[in-house]
Amino acid sequence: MSAAALSAKMLPAHAGSKTAAGTAGVARVISTWDFGIPANQAAWTVLSKGGSALDAVETGVQVPEADLKNHSVGRAGYPDRDGKVTLDASIMDADGNCGAVAALEHIAHPIQVARRVMERTPHVLLVGDGALQFALEQGFKKEELLTPESRQAWQEWLKTAHYQPSANSEVRDYGKGGLPGGKDNHDTIGMLAIDTHGRLAGACTTSGMAWKLHGRVGDSPIIGAGLYVDGDVGAATSTGVGEEVIRNAGSFLVVELMRQGRSPQEACHEAVMRIVKRRPNASKDLQVGFLAMNRHGEVGAFAIQPGFSYAVCDAAKQDGLIPAKSVY
Repeated sequence: MSAAALSAKMLPAHAGSKTAAGTAGVARVISTWDFGIPANQAAWTVLSKGGSALDAVETGVQVPEADLKNHSVGRAGYPDRDGKVTLDASIMDADGNCGAVAALEHIAHPIQVARRVMERTPHVLLVGDGALQFALEQGFKKEELLTPESRQAWQEWLKTAHYQPSANSEVRDYGKGGLPGGKDNHDTIGMLAIDTHGRLAGACTTSGMAWKLHGRVGDSPIIGAGLYVDGDVGAATSTGVGEEVIRNAGSFLVVELMRQGRSPQEACHEAVMRIVKRRPNASKDLQVGFLAMNRHGEVGAFAIQPGFSYAVCDAAKQDGLIPAKSVY
């Protein structure tokens, strides 16, 4: 089926309730996947007290970064094919200030380092040994991130060393290159927030694809790919196969579509269809999803494959998990 035909069969756009940006008491945080629920609740502790969206997203995404049961974000992430855990993260505010780290080893909370890059250097992105050097100079503790469980999974994978990304990191045999552990193996947490002052911010953090080539960097730390925020328009983040998001400057595209008048839902839908149109055969076997919020607090999400979900938290809804619509 052509991309145009797939687009035509989509159901009407859905959006969250509209709120006036900057209205007293109005705040909302959204994030990808089911582990976004506890992450949102941590972010809400900041937003509910009138705190900034930037502080909220930094606080929120540290929850999955620290979760030893989460093998796709933070310290318990599955390693690359050389057995090294490398982490990527980015953070951005409404004024376009941003910071990121990529291929960072030995630091449990890369999102904190990303914020230091934003606030204490003239740069946007630090990588590898340089990112680690900066983190240590900033007082972060060097740790061994490869947990016993992750090491065991890597050693099992080495028996075949087969590598094939799968949509939504679904459960498969080790011998076929899959990820153990069940539903919690989703890949990235992207979080967007609007605070009571109407200010937007976003954060994105991941350990990347399990068994990747050492040095591989996905979309999460790339501003405009895994995350983009424009305080005059809205914010977007992504999940799934990062290479496809990078090829399309995905999150920037979603925000620009909102600038042109699309709702967050329409913008996510159109960005996904852009990928499907350009890669019609490959898209049948991969997952990319976008999540967006405009400056009025409207929310939208869309994915190539079913299975992508996102969490919403505000004064009225504390633990909502919503399945995103999809092409297939």
